[in-house]
Amino acid sequence: MKVLLLGMGLQGKAVAQSLEKSPLVKEILVLDNNLDSINKYVAEIGFKKITTGALNAKSESELHKSVSQSGADLVIMMLPVEFGSSVARAALDAGIHFVSSGYAGEIALMDREAKAKGVIMLPEMGLDPGIDLILGGIAVGMLDRVDGLYSYGGGVPEPAHKDDNPLSYKISWSFEGVLKAYARDAVVIREGEQIDIPGNSIFKPENTHMVDIAGLGSMEAYPNGDAAKFISAFGLDKNIRHMGRFALRWPGHCGFWGTMADLGLLADKPADTLPVSPREFLVKALSPKLQYADGEKDIVIIRVEAWGEKDGVGKRVTWDLIDSRDLETGLFAMNRTVGYTTAIAAKMILSGKINAPGVLSPIKDVPTEDFLRELELVGIRSQCRVEDIDLGRYEPTSTPVA
Repeated sequence: MKVLLLGMGLQGKAVAQSLEKSPLVKEILVLDNNLDSINKYVAEIGFKKITTGALNAKSESELHKSVSQSGADLVIMMLPVEFGSSVARAALDAGIHFVSSGYAGEIALMDREAKAKGVIMLPEMGLDPGIDLILGGIAVGMLDRVDGLYSYGGGVPEPAHKDDNPLSYKISWSFEGVLKAYARDAVVIREGEQIDIPGNSIFKPENTHMVDIAGLGSMEAYPNGDAAKFISAFGLDKNIRHMGRFALRWPGHCGFWGTMADLGLLADKPADTLPVSPREFLVKALSPKLQYADGEKDIVIIRVEAWGEKDGVGKRVTWDLIDSRDLETGLFAMNRTVGYTTAIAAKMILSGKINAPGVLSPIKDVPTEDFLRELELVGIRSQCRVEDIDLGRYEPTSTPVA
């Protein structure tokens, strides 16, 4: 079978490496706008199944032509998130299955048409969203009644290198995308009440808390997107008491970026005295200073906590996943957990393990045992623990970041 991979940046490289090893995949067509770099990487790794070509994703007509004429059985979207719905539309029009690591967004509106055409569309198959949703679905299914669901995701330098720069942060993702997320509105549920948090307030102490991760210590958590929109996806009651999606960083991160937000330095519109926006300036100025050296590792953390009742007893279910950079392949933990997850989903579709047409969800449409087994085969392991709790006294972590 033939796969069309759109974009082979940091995460796309992991997708390509995974597909190269799969007997299901006979050919991989990689289209990217940075063709010289891609061809150099393909030659260095020694890929046998990959052919490459140029892509202008900003042109709707050229994007549709590239997809429709690819001859692919499945399209994997690893371009910047703003191209997600355009690529999905091109794949649907061409009758080609579609997988991406980005949020569903407008893609969800294509469900009826996808079902009619027999096309499988599976967005949100990366790290966060992706692995967190799958583990969340398992955790929720282990309880008879769910009172709360918190999920956390983070990608940071390993402890040995977290103090290499004042931000305790290095780039394993698009830094522009990171800064966009630092200005994104969020929604959480607290004590049964929906709390809308403006993007410029996500780092404020009242919206943050500390989390202890075994082997790593205390980390800061801040709201990451709209948790409420996943209530129905998890099959939860709208009266759920607590729900939140949070990102994890080393201590000090929230205070710094909260100040930057207060100063307007995360704005995406050019200031009167500057030819670029403050955000664009930060990307250009900071990116060279936040790179990993060849021998340095990043780590990725996913934690999912669900609590409620099982057989009349208060229970808390916690799933943890921690991964680190593979120096042999050069792939960061972020590349591995995003790219391998997307590739696993693609292979499940190609093999027929996922076969229902429409816009699917990792929560209910991905075979969980098979998925976790595939992650383990590439060294990405998760652990679950179940504890008794007193529901009358239990409160989710609420210690604010100082």
